[in-house]
Amino acid sequence: MRSVPGGPFSAERALEPEIEANMLKRYHLDEPLWKQYLRELSNIGRGDLGYSYKLADFSVGEVMRQGFPISASLGIFAMTFALILGLTAGVVSAVWRGSPFDFSLMTLATIGIAVPNFTIAGVAIILFVFLVPLFPAGGWGTLSHLVLPGFCLGAPYAAYIARLTRTGMLDVLSQDYIRTARAKGLSTPTVIVRHALRGALLPVVSYLGPATADILTGSLVIEQIFAIPGLGAHFIQAALQRDYTLSMGVILLYAVLLCLANLLVDLSYGLLDPRVKLE
Repeated sequence: MRSVPGGPFSAERALEPEIEANMLKRYHLDEPLWKQYLRELSNIGRGDLGYSYKLADFSVGEVMRQGFPISASLGIFAMTFALILGLTAGVVSAVWRGSPFDFSLMTLATIGIAVPNFTIAGVAIILFVFLVPLFPAGGWGTLSHLVLPGFCLGAPYAAYIARLTRTGMLDVLSQDYIRTARAKGLSTPTVIVRHALRGALLPVVSYLGPATADILTGSLVIEQIFAIPGLGAHFIQAALQRDYTLSMGVILLYAVLLCLANLLVDLSYGLLDPRVKLE
């Protein structure tokens, strides 16, 4: 990031050379890159992410504490929607394989994966804001502000989860222990919920690790479209304005969440599959 042309104090209106030199000196940007790297590494080790170069009087920690709860709320709502819709669609498609339900749901899942979420957001705004005014076009503060961005953010994840669940269910439903359960006279819902679903969830759980970290740190596009003051909006502005400290802080948060989510995924394998033993 330090190697690309420009910097946090580059603008259309050039600063006086003395002022720019003083600004670079204040933030230690006039030092060699290796020295800046060691300085940042030392600060991060002490939990000090520094101050934003563009948001005056705001530290990176303060910006993240303001934006992360909003992005996390939106992400939790979107992921809950994606799990409910994706798991239901995947199970229905697998149980009634080859039926019109299967064809329709998998067609919708393919469309959900192929169509970018900003296109879904545009269509949703036209339908539910202008044609049938049920929800506000943007903003943040009430539950109604959460519905449209949550749906648009969670739709692609729901599509992936539906396809992964269907594939996992088809594999599990052909296993011998499922035939044994059916031969014992268990009902189809019991076989699916108590015996098949746990095994079918393994690929879904593997997908949820990076997906959860990605969705909790905010959608860069969705937050811009719906004017949500989350972490994704701050990250876009930080990247465009070369705000080194803020952009690095958001990336660091994403990396930490990604590691934690993958750790939880690894731990959950032992609960879902008795053959997996944690050592």
